[in-house]
Amino acid sequence: MRQGASERTTNETDISVSINLDGTGAFDIETGVGFLDHMLEQLSRHSLIDMKVRAKGDLHIDMHHTTEDVGIALGLALKQALGDKKGIRRYAHCYLPMDEALTRASVDVSGRPFLVWDASFPSPKIGEFDTELFEEWFRAFAINAGLTLHMTCLYGSNSHHIAESAFKALARALREAVEIDPRRADAVPSTKGQLGD
Repeated sequence: MRQGASERTTNETDISVSINLDGTGAFDIETGVGFLDHMLEQLSRHSLIDMKVRAKGDLHIDMHHTTEDVGIALGLALKQALGDKKGIRRYAHCYLPMDEALTRASVDVSGRPFLVWDASFPSPKIGEFDTELFEEWFRAFAINAGLTLHMTCLYGSNSHHIAESAFKALARALREAVEIDPRRADAVPSTKGQLGD
């Protein structure tokens, strides 16, 4: 079983995360931020990565620190679970439609972290959640997981649909990228013989 865990405690947040890459999409998520919980549940369910997330943050200030730090902790847990990345498919992409919105996620589990973010939201908030925080979450996750991640919303007019299609697109791309390729299960998918570090 490819499993990873991460804990992050600062003056702003206290977070613990555990994941299982070879799961069924089971989740147990409590961040104190309802919309973030909803998005992480979608990420778990559609990637088939089991996730347990507990976060307490300075929500009396705003949701920024909690959102970003959950991304950091999840990214670190994913990186740990991947280990030497032997046997993974490495590359994947997904076009994910949700009603009027269409989002593309392209991922390379490269060990070379990079985020390209090309998405905008027609409203500054979804409920109480600032839509600008989505880019912060995706950046924190990609950088700490060691992913090259390109996220593009091709079109959409409903902020909720854009956000949800982004998390689901990432989920489906991750599901494929971290799967073990039965034709190359004993090899790291790189001519260098290693990925990252």
